[in-house]
Amino acid sequence: MGFNPTGSGGAYSVRSVEDELVQGTMPYLRFRLSREKGALVVRNPSDVARRTIEQQSAKTGEAGFVSEADRDVVALALDLKNEGLEPVVVSDDYAVQNLSEHLNLGFGSLANFGIVHRFNWIMVCPACHRRYRVPEKVCRVCGTELKRKVLSRTRVSNKAHPQSLGSNSTSSS
Repeated sequence: MGFNPTGSGGAYSVRSVEDELVQGTMPYLRFRLSREKGALVVRNPSDVARRTIEQQSAKTGEAGFVSEADRDVVALALDLKNEGLEPVVVSDDYAVQNLSEHLNLGFGSLANFGIVHRFNWIMVCPACHRRYRVPEKVCRVCGTELKRKVLSRTRVSNKAHPQSLGSNSTSSS
């Protein structure tokens, strides 16, 4: 959606988001200009935060459903939170919002209402009903393609409102 960091009270992003942007598009130009003006800080998340995100995405069943850039954004938000800031992850991707919710990170969206429940996912064989952990794709017994299914859901507790997307935002593409 091209989040515009120049209107925020401090915005952060990661190199992998810039790498996903298509050169010459408005989101790309906004990203570059904001970084050059100092309104956007681009930094890499720590290895510890990256490992935490990998573990959490596997635990919740989001592994394989969030891109490298998405994982880096959430990892950077985790680093910022550990530094005493209150980051808000800006993404319209429900998997990113779900992962952020599981980590007690604020999140907000630009073009949709965002999640109202946080989920834990599993993979299920529609033919023989065996259960697998994400990111399994094919049943090891019968060879049928697995389907993603909600294992559990709870109400969201930590959602940022779109109006509050102004401070310490980390953005995903």
